[in-house]
Amino acid sequence: MTQYAPKALADATAEHRVAADPVVATVRARRSLLVYLSYGWLVMVIAAALLADVLPLASYAVPVGPPRQAPGFGSLDLLLGTDGQGRSILSRCVYGAQVSLVVGAVAGGLGAVVGTALGMSAGHFGGRCDAVVRLVADAMLAFPPLVLLLALSAILTPSVRTLLVGLTLLVVPSFIRLSRATTLTWEGRDFVLAARNMGAGHRRVLTREVLPNVLPSLGAYVPVVMAALIVAEGSLSFLGMGIPPPRPSWGGMIAEGKDAIADSPHIVLIPSLVIFLTVFALNQAGDHLRHRFDRTLRD
Repeated sequence: MTQYAPKALADATAEHRVAADPVVATVRARRSLLVYLSYGWLVMVIAAALLADVLPLASYAVPVGPPRQAPGFGSLDLLLGTDGQGRSILSRCVYGAQVSLVVGAVAGGLGAVVGTALGMSAGHFGGRCDAVVRLVADAMLAFPPLVLLLALSAILTPSVRTLLVGLTLLVVPSFIRLSRATTLTWEGRDFVLAARNMGAGHRRVLTREVLPNVLPSLGAYVPVVMAALIVAEGSLSFLGMGIPPPRPSWGGMIAEGKDAIADSPHIVLIPSLVIFLTVFALNQAGDHLRHRFDRTLRD
């Protein structure tokens, strides 16, 4: 009978175990081309809005050709045609992006800050604080959004500031609910309980332990909120309660061209397509960020 030394026997056993273990290939996350295209469109729109004053475009208020001219390749200003007053549609789309993006970003950011603060306080302290915050959020959600925006526009002078106030009030309840639910999820974790047992106060627990885990979920939700705010701003401008002329906005451009849609459909279709692509890209970006950074989907 063959005898094996202890070291040789151990080496043979280890080699057998390594050979018997299955080899699992590394799973790589599939990257969607649609997501890359969405990010590319958003980068292009943001860059055009930021660089509108230095781009070789005519003023959005000055006619550059005959009214309702179809899109063509004669010049950059006439690339997308002209509106009913002969103004460049390309120029008005670029300057209209400033209004839509500013309203969406600022109103979404303010709503996120206010809603997160209230929602985290409700989820952390509970009791009467939670009851009051939930009551306020439910009351705000029960009020019809369009009626609230129309009422503010009718009482106050239509302007960017009025839009920001109204749209911020619309998104605060959504962030309250999301931040409260996420806070309740993390409040019972071991590291939060350990921090409390070590004598950490409410402020430290909220800012050092809970907030870093709440922010990824909220950050992934912001692009979706911005998309909804852009649609809301466009709806108000279409109804004549948004940005006053001659300042262009995408919704206002659609409203100005609706009477000529039969003869010159490009006046309405081009700003409509810009709104659609921007909102679609923001929704794609929100879904991508949520799956990438939201830890509640994996924990």
